[in-house]
This record gives sequence, structure tokens and C-alpha cells, in this order.
Amino acid sequence: AVAAAGDDRRVWATVGVHPHEAASLDDAALARLEGLARRPRVVAVGECGLDYYRDLAPRERQREAFLAQVGLARRLGLPLVVHVREAADDALALLDREAGDLTVVLHCFSLADRLDECLARGWYLSFAGNVTYRNAGDLRAAAARVPADRLLVETDAPFLAPVPRRGRRNRPAWLVHTARLLAEVRGEPPAALAAATTENARRVFGITLEG
Repeated sequence: AVAAAGDDRRVWATVGVHPHEAASLDDAALARLEGLARRPRVVAVGECGLDYYRDLAPRERQREAFLAQVGLARRLGLPLVVHVREAADDALALLDREAGDLTVVLHCFSLADRLDECLARGWYLSFAGNVTYRNAGDLRAAAARVPADRLLVETDAPFLAPVPRRGRRNRPAWLVHTARLLAEVRGEPPAALAAATTENARRVFGITLEG
């Protein structure tokens, strides 16, 4: 991603260690991560966070890796892109304790039952293709309530391809399907939602779109 961002002015990168790989984040890896995070077109730390659903890394190591990356984002003044799955209590508590005034983006937002808490903390909520799935009524209801200036939309490619492409390898071009669904549930014209989420991304990540 960092190389792609260097080669193409339409691309920016974030760098982080996913909770599934938390056990790999030793001191040397953290130093390498910091070196990448200091590159000019790297605009955030993450995704990082906690995933107790698959438990592919010990939970204590997940918490340690998450804490280290929160600290990195604070040192560099970068936004933090956060992954949370079946770990809301621990993730929110750690962020409350350690994030300070960081700009926080909850990636692939799934905490519909904690929506008000997340909004009260001033965080940005980013919705992915799973909001289009039939069983995601709670996410759609949450998306309808997010203030326009806190809303982001993402692909999570290559995962979570939206309806009508569900089950296939996801592609950035399919973001349009998720955006259209979000506009529908919010009662907004798709163009208005696209403009708002684009402006939010510019503000959060400090990017300038060219051309």
C-alpha cells in the first residue's frame, strides 16, 4: 500500500498490524511500522484493534499491540483506524484511557448497539459492504442516525463485497453499491452522500484530491 501510494497520486496508505497478527508486533516490528507511518503519503495508523471473534492471537497480545499502535498514532499526530469485533468493552475502555484527542475511525462499523457511545466520543463511523446484507437491519438503522459529518464509507476489499456482488472478491469500484444503500436508508440523494463522505475523508485524513 505504501509503495502504491508513492506511485499513484490517487492513492494514500494507512499502516498497522491487524489484531489477528498482534503476536508479530515486537519492538523491531513496531520500529518498522513507525518508519512506514512517517512516509509522506501515509495518512493513518491502522487498521488495528481487538478481535475476540476469531481469537487468532492471544487477547493480551492483542491489547498490547493495540496500545502500542494508539501510542504510535499519538506520537505522530495521525488518525487511528480501529477494528473491533466481539470486543467492544475492552476496545472502548482502552481508547477512553489512551486515545486522548486522537481522531478515531471505527472501520467496518459493527457496534450498532453502542452507537450513541461512539458518537458521544466524537468518533467517525465507516460502513462497509456488510451494511447491504439482508440480516444487517441493525447496521442500517445505525447508519440512518449517524450525523452527516461523522459518516464514512469503505469497501474492506477484498472482503465483504456488497449486494449485488456478495460472495465475490470485493473491489474498490463496488463502493458505489454501499454508498447507494446508505443514501437510501438515510433518505438522501446519492450525490449528497458521496459529497459528504468525500469531504469527511479529506478532513479526517488530511488529503487533497487532484483533478
